[in-house]
Amino acid sequence: MEEITKAQQGRIAIRMIKTTVDALSLRGYYKPSGRSGQTLAEGLRLLRPEIYGSMNNPRIIELKGLEYVIDRLPRGIEECTEIVLTAQDTFENTSFEKIEPPKRRRASYRVSAKEMCFIITRGLSEIYDIITHITFLNNEAIKIKNQISDLSGQYTREWGGLEKFVKRENDLNAAELERAIWMLSIILGRTYQETWDTYNYLEQGRVKNNSNRGLFNIIYSLGKRLEAESQSRDNQLLIYFTPSLKEMIGHQHCARQWAIHIKDRIFDLNLQKRPLHIISANLHSVINVLYGYAALKTDVRPESSGNIYEFFNELRDKGEQVRNYAVKNGLYELPDQAGAFIDCQLIDTALMDAVEPHPEIRIDLKSKEDHRPVILVMDYAFGAQAFEVMDELLKPLLSEHSDGVTVDDNEVKHDRINLNIQSVSVMGKAGILTGHKGDIMLATAHIIEGTAHNYIVNNTLQRDDFESSVDVYTGPIVTVLGTSLQNKYVLEKLKRTSWKAVGLEMEGGHYQRAINAAIIRKHIPADVKISYAYYASDNPLFSDQTLASGSIGTEGIKSTYMITKVILEKVFQSDAFCSD
Repeated sequence: MEEITKAQQGRIAIRMIKTTVDALSLRGYYKPSGRSGQTLAEGLRLLRPEIYGSMNNPRIIELKGLEYVIDRLPRGIEECTEIVLTAQDTFENTSFEKIEPPKRRRASYRVSAKEMCFIITRGLSEIYDIITHITFLNNEAIKIKNQISDLSGQYTREWGGLEKFVKRENDLNAAELERAIWMLSIILGRTYQETWDTYNYLEQGRVKNNSNRGLFNIIYSLGKRLEAESQSRDNQLLIYFTPSLKEMIGHQHCARQWAIHIKDRIFDLNLQKRPLHIISANLHSVINVLYGYAALKTDVRPESSGNIYEFFNELRDKGEQVRNYAVKNGLYELPDQAGAFIDCQLIDTALMDAVEPHPEIRIDLKSKEDHRPVILVMDYAFGAQAFEVMDELLKPLLSEHSDGVTVDDNEVKHDRINLNIQSVSVMGKAGILTGHKGDIMLATAHIIEGTAHNYIVNNTLQRDDFESSVDVYTGPIVTVLGTSLQNKYVLEKLKRTSWKAVGLEMEGGHYQRAINAAIIRKHIPADVKISYAYYASDNPLFSDQTLASGSIGTEGIKSTYMITKVILEKVFQSDAFCSD
């Protein structure tokens, strides 16, 4: 029988994980130590995600992967033996502590010392994300537990020392801390410096924003939890999916409420007939490009004001000043009220007459007021949530804004009002397969991994739109299930075969699926302008360039603002804006 390749093994593993999580969410519960949990763990080990590094080494605890996961799960998750995933619920008037991880927009509540509840408002992608992170944590906990005792069943000297350090009420002095790091490094199977680096990283988060409990406590709690599991079935970790969550999946309730709030605001401002341009991006780059120069040109160094990207770098700690200026000149803020975790901004460019753009930005505000564009900036969606929010956003306004036509004595036939949507632009961050951090990728197609959904993109952005100082790659982009479900052999195949993929991300294919559906349903015109541009946040084909290796930092400033500048120039040069 022909031996399967590592790329085929990776695809099998992805399908195994997805199918298992889908089935468990419908079943309603599972235990990581049970058969279903072991299937998930087997799938993750078979997948060998680069972001989880040395997960498959039974003697080495994966520290960079641990940093990544701890930043995206609520503080204290390592102590819990019951984890509940539920649909949006109201806990504001309870004594439960609300916890938000520093690097993932999600709400969770510490219900008791051993129970954590996640509020799922962003669909299946959020469930995959949480479950894969928990599976990784449990895998590392098993390895830690194996280091607790020696062959005679007695605690090892290092574990006993760790327990004393954890239970101490007073802080360690410098010599004691160094000794503790050394003993911990032996338990973890890592070098002293590797252990010290992770200790420092987590300690910074613990002190700065109370986002975790520190490396000593995390390792100790994971090991003790697994030790307690081995002593009693009652201590086994249980993951529970509530019935309300099962009913919510696929119903788009949060996305619908989110979109209604935006459309109501557009109508309240009497902007519904104006050309509307939707941009999915972060919430600082668009207003910095449009308003930053006028707001702060007297406050920045003269040598940076002439160089557009140095100028934008100067704005990094002046966001509040730019915002205050922008709200006086056409910016309306739309904070999320539906639990979608997607804040928005509306920009009425008809109110920007006093705004002087940076000299290197080619936009012209001299036009008839009725044709000036309205820009809707929406913060990043998360995975498959992108379909839900875009699908709801592109639907027509419903009849509550019109008088309606009476059909009979009891029924009113309401009008449907299509927004004047002229373009949809997506500026995102993505993993690159052909270059390096900070490079730019332009999508010619989106391939949704693990499905038959592939979408050709008529991208209005071209390589020639961008300056030569940044490398630009054009080609298909893979839409993956999650940051933790990436396999370098699968990605290598998509890069080197006739797919010729240049990058991977989580939302593009879902956005395009919603756009295509809206065109078919005549919610938006067939000639709507579509733009997709991504800046490279990582390269998952290299272990030292994955998301777990750290953020892109200042490397992404130039590419981010170059993409934003090009998109906005396209918006202001559009036929809808320039027509009489």
